[in-house]
Amino acid sequence: MSNRREFIALVAGTALARPSVARAQSGKTSRLGILTNTRDSGGPLWDALLRELRNRGYVEGQNLTVDWRYSEGHGERWPELAGELVALKVDAIVVQTTPAALAAKQATSTIPIIIPTAIDPVGARLAASLARPGGNVTGLGLQIPEVSGKGLGLLKEAIPGLTRVAVLWNAANPALVPVWKNVDTTARLSGLVLSSQQVREPQDFAAAFAAIAQERPDGLLVLLDALMGQFLSQIVEFTVRERLPALSGFRGFAALGGLMSYGPNEPDIYRKAADYVDKVLKGANPADLPFEQPTEFDW
Repeated sequence: MSNRREFIALVAGTALARPSVARAQSGKTSRLGILTNTRDSGGPLWDALLRELRNRGYVEGQNLTVDWRYSEGHGERWPELAGELVALKVDAIVVQTTPAALAAKQATSTIPIIIPTAIDPVGARLAASLARPGGNVTGLGLQIPEVSGKGLGLLKEAIPGLTRVAVLWNAANPALVPVWKNVDTTARLSGLVLSSQQVREPQDFAAAFAAIAQERPDGLLVLLDALMGQFLSQIVEFTVRERLPALSGFRGFAALGGLMSYGPNEPDIYRKAADYVDKVLKGANPADLPFEQPTEFDW
């Protein structure tokens, strides 16, 4: 009798410890669409999201289908790719960048959209407010203006006599326009002079690198963005070749050989994005799911 009671307690305890797994394995196959630049550009991050989904009971090939769509850095393709995912009748769409989120939102007002890397979801008109998005888009914000301002401060501390800083950023991302203005204002208050080096698509990097090399600034700030993430290794190679002190919001920037990085812990963000995916697949309304701000930052 004692062994029987222990067995029942063990089974009950296991069921209580894994409620998400039990619900995810209820028989329905969920279909998840992912809009990203390339599979490799965010490989470890997507792995973190899918691994967390597996922890919650979603297993590719069993009860989860994942449909990938890649822009290869060509932003004009987002509407077409978003339309393809909508036509597949996916249950949710995860996007990696604001332009992709805007394209997905234009393509559907009913399919939940999760963006783990929102820069300014309210300013970009992805959400009515952070607390109550009000539409079909939710996710996590990156606090880019604050992070970028902190990055300028770190560059100034690390480089004696820093006065001129080039800022490399994706001007095709509407969410970064107010970030640039904020960073420029912060720089002026700190006695720094910024030069804006804009890229909009992959072929723009060569010209931007040439302009920065000719200008010879004291430092370089790389604004966090999916396009920058796709070309991170090339950016690092350029700064090393030119012996240019640089800071980026990507942790991988320093790991690849760049001087410094400071920004949100990206794997943690993508793990948390899995929680949003889990909730909407179980019927939660994205309009009522607040945008979450990062709590962990990497140096």
